[in-house]
Amino acid sequence: MLVPIFRFLSSFPLPVLHAVGGALGWVVYLMSSSHRRHMRANMAQAGYTHHLSAAIAEAGKSILELPFIWCADPARVSRHATLENWQLVQHELDAGRGIVFLTPHLGCFEIVAQEIALRTELMVMYRPPRQAALKPLIEDARARDNLLLAPANMGGVRMLAKFLKKGRPIGLLPDQVPQEGDGVWATFFGRDAYTMTLPAKLAQLGDATVIVTYAERLPAGRGYVIHFVPFTASLAGDTASQAQAINTAMEQLIARHPAQYYWSYNRYKVPHGVEAPQHGAAA
Repeated sequence: MLVPIFRFLSSFPLPVLHAVGGALGWVVYLMSSSHRRHMRANMAQAGYTHHLSAAIAEAGKSILELPFIWCADPARVSRHATLENWQLVQHELDAGRGIVFLTPHLGCFEIVAQEIALRTELMVMYRPPRQAALKPLIEDARARDNLLLAPANMGGVRMLAKFLKKGRPIGLLPDQVPQEGDGVWATFFGRDAYTMTLPAKLAQLGDATVIVTYAERLPAGRGYVIHFVPFTASLAGDTASQAQAINTAMEQLIARHPAQYYWSYNRYKVPHGVEAPQHGAAA
């Protein structure tokens, strides 16, 4: 049922979807107390409360742009994307060196993998949907030519490692809360957050280059600018130091467009089976 709805919505122009999405963002904000609570608390923690109104509208846009990104013709979607600093990526590809793309929940992160896959084969990690009805959207609509999916489990990690060792690029969302045993506590905007250790491990395993990337959402539905940013921090040291370096890089990226970050996500929760940090975390 969801797939026909998404395909229908994908026929609308992006400016229309973003305009309606901006209004939808306010509806969700006013109707969902948990959404509202997490958004306000997380933005206050990061010092971005003054961007709240804009962030509410941007959150709604991120919902209604999904049918367009997932179900519209890839050539049509690509016409709305401009790449900045792609030469950084191309240099690594030409050298046959593996790349770990780190894409936080900033802007239209879904379009990033699709645009990279138009230019080179890419494998990205995803979490399989719990509800069967979502499978055609989460899996089938995402998987396209050159875009391969690796599930967020040990089998998927092995797929990513093997792919990376061949000198091919992979993509990860580094600001998701990992499962028990897959992370360490590191500060994120001044508060302890359970943080992935996988990105650094894979980068070191494959002797790969880390590139941070995000898709800036342009106003009035004018499209997206996909930015490729060098990761200049060191991944030396223990896993806690590595996770902290990645969190710091994410903070710097979010500071560019704070209204476009996914603030309603419960980033500070304590996963089941994980001991809470000394300073506590959100339930």
